[in-house]
Amino acid sequence: MVSPHTLRTTGAIRRTRVALALGATLALAAGLTACAPEPTDPAANISASTDTVTITDNHGEIAVPVNPQRVVALDNTAFDTLAAWDVDLVAAPKGVMGSAWPGYTDDDAVLDIGTHREPNLEMIVAAEPDLIIGGYRFSDQYAEIKKQNPDATVIEIAPRDGEDQFAELKRQTEILGQIFDHEDEAAALNTQLDDAIADAKSNYPTGETVMAVNTSAGQIGYIAPGIGRSLGSIFGALDLTPALEVKNASNDHQGDDISVEAIADSNPDWIFALDRDASFAPAEREAGSAPANELIRDAEALAQVPAVTKQQIVILDPNFYLTEGIQAYTALFTNISEAFAAA
Repeated sequence: MVSPHTLRTTGAIRRTRVALALGATLALAAGLTACAPEPTDPAANISASTDTVTITDNHGEIAVPVNPQRVVALDNTAFDTLAAWDVDLVAAPKGVMGSAWPGYTDDDAVLDIGTHREPNLEMIVAAEPDLIIGGYRFSDQYAEIKKQNPDATVIEIAPRDGEDQFAELKRQTEILGQIFDHEDEAAALNTQLDDAIADAKSNYPTGETVMAVNTSAGQIGYIAPGIGRSLGSIFGALDLTPALEVKNASNDHQGDDISVEAIADSNPDWIFALDRDASFAPAEREAGSAPANELIRDAEALAQVPAVTKQQIVILDPNFYLTEGIQAYTALFTNISEAFAAA
């Protein structure tokens, strides 16, 4: 896109040439110059002709520029989509992106906002964005980001608490398609998710019980059906039968404390596991870290549960904890469907 500065410079050169030509033919043009229209400011034309689309984000209706040139993105659930559509970023929170998006994290031109725990919001201001896509990890900074960037459009379109996770991911994808002029691709992503859910649901051995866990630092945590981070939402989507339901369970990203004996007593036919450490480099993992499949299969108390004896353990993609977007869930449902079908 040609910048307003370039247009103003070009316009100035043209006006100079016109002035010289008029000077050379002043006698002939004298009667016409009185009727000549005032020159138009090219920057004003650009501003007036910029396309916008009205979307409903997590805060209400808002007009958003179509194909904005300077984009800051904070939402990990949107990075796969933005990368697939070759959307350039001027700043991103590289501290929470791991190695999942090297096109952004390895690019020195993309300013580093850091992590949601210690964000460097000045990097957003320095990037001079047209559009800022907030993220749920940065929701506490939403008001401050808006205050610091009055000339930018700030939106939040990450899945909202209390809403259906997959309807929310489809809503997010549809909005991104409208903003970046990829509506057909967005529709295809949504269809792929629906198809993957339908296939997994069709292949589910009805009545077989499922336990969802996450692992980190050598410990196994319980992920509650319906509310637990990452895997909780799949129970409702697939009408899975939980192996264990715990009262007052949380949606904590670390999962709830649970003993391997409690897992064994629930006797699950299937175990789905999110390895929280797998998305980080070995040097960045917590002490005692071990792969999820080892923790589960090597646990003596779990040796006789059907999920282990029948090898019915589904381990999520190593980067799932970082991504959590529509592509990640589509791949997860595809893997679950294939595991169900092979059982």
